[in-house]
Amino acid sequence: MRGVRPIRSLLATALALVGLAVVPATAQAHGSPPGHHPPTLERVCPQPSGPLQAACTAMIRTDVPPIASLPPGANPPGLSPFDIRSAYKLFGQHGRGRTVAVTDAYHDPNLESDLAVYRRQFHLPPCTTANGCLRVVNQNGGSTLPTTVDPGWSLEESIDVDAVSAACPDCHILVVETDSAVPGDLFAGVDQAVAQGAKFISNSWDLPEASFEGAFDFHFNHPGVAFTFASGDTGGVPKYPASSSYVTAVGGTTLTRAHNRRGWTESAWEGTGCGCSLFEPKPAFQHDTICPNSRTTVDVSAVATNFPVYDTVPTVFGIGWLTTFGTSISSPLVASMYALAGNPAPGTFPNSYPYARPRDFFDITTGSAGAFSAMPGYDAPTGIGTPDGVDGLRDPRHEWHGATGSGS
Repeated sequence: MRGVRPIRSLLATALALVGLAVVPATAQAHGSPPGHHPPTLERVCPQPSGPLQAACTAMIRTDVPPIASLPPGANPPGLSPFDIRSAYKLFGQHGRGRTVAVTDAYHDPNLESDLAVYRRQFHLPPCTTANGCLRVVNQNGGSTLPTTVDPGWSLEESIDVDAVSAACPDCHILVVETDSAVPGDLFAGVDQAVAQGAKFISNSWDLPEASFEGAFDFHFNHPGVAFTFASGDTGGVPKYPASSSYVTAVGGTTLTRAHNRRGWTESAWEGTGCGCSLFEPKPAFQHDTICPNSRTTVDVSAVATNFPVYDTVPTVFGIGWLTTFGTSISSPLVASMYALAGNPAPGTFPNSYPYARPRDFFDITTGSAGAFSAMPGYDAPTGIGTPDGVDGLRDPRHEWHGATGSGS
């Protein structure tokens, strides 16, 4: 927990100077097609009242009961890896062993066995510690993992690795488990993912914005590394670190099958955290007028609804196959798509890539989140849009690095 006390002291001092909104611990959001009852959702991690504790961004659909086990030939309700790869035109794209890292608080004792069930269910190749596909380290890079087990964060961890598996079945996965959910530990986890050589780092946790947040942006100031952050599930309220100018802020969509050329239709998910940062300046690659003088979130989006996950750490929601919602799904999906695109060009910031290639994204024009509506072109709830293949996640100004190699 090195560095936690100074950060906690700084945060506590700043709390006296700024007012922070309290985010409710439970919420409802709508992700059903017209004519259907809206799903009932509940957050799996308590929402903090201030920036001394981070929260995971996972939500669970409570009107769909958990399924302890499936009969032969049956699939869980929701979107399969085939659906994900179909919707975003990922067939024919390969991760070639590149590593996608995820950061999570506490320890999931069933992570590897639960991941094995998910991948076996959908006929994905095994990803184990024995075959080198899966690695789990603590925030210092060691193999002695945290002793605390938090059911909400364990579910978040399962969402992260299942989403990576869905989008990039041949990617390797690095899980960095931190001692706690205090910002200092999670930032240490991000630093450790970088130290381990990961070029694609997904983070499905957030903090309320605060005036001192820019002091922590250096954790993400690593050219050549793609950081994705869930934008939050606060319905039109921006969150940190997604608001940092060094990361790709990933919003959420509702994805449904359709009788059109694509075979799918998407709209902005109303739970998406988005809008104008109160404290982060506008980066050079953003030119929207939604937030003329500050950072606008989000940058890009991916589905945030009806994603089945297998998790056996006991929760009040049950165990087995659970139907999840939230931008905690969207962030690891987009990080995996960055990995499918190849290693980022040295010296560049991958969060700028989509702005140079908007035609390589599906433009989402319907739906809203809070006061912000999707519209043609860039908008706050969905950003540039959702990936149409992976070309939009490549730097158009440089020859692509690592496209045929194993990468990190």
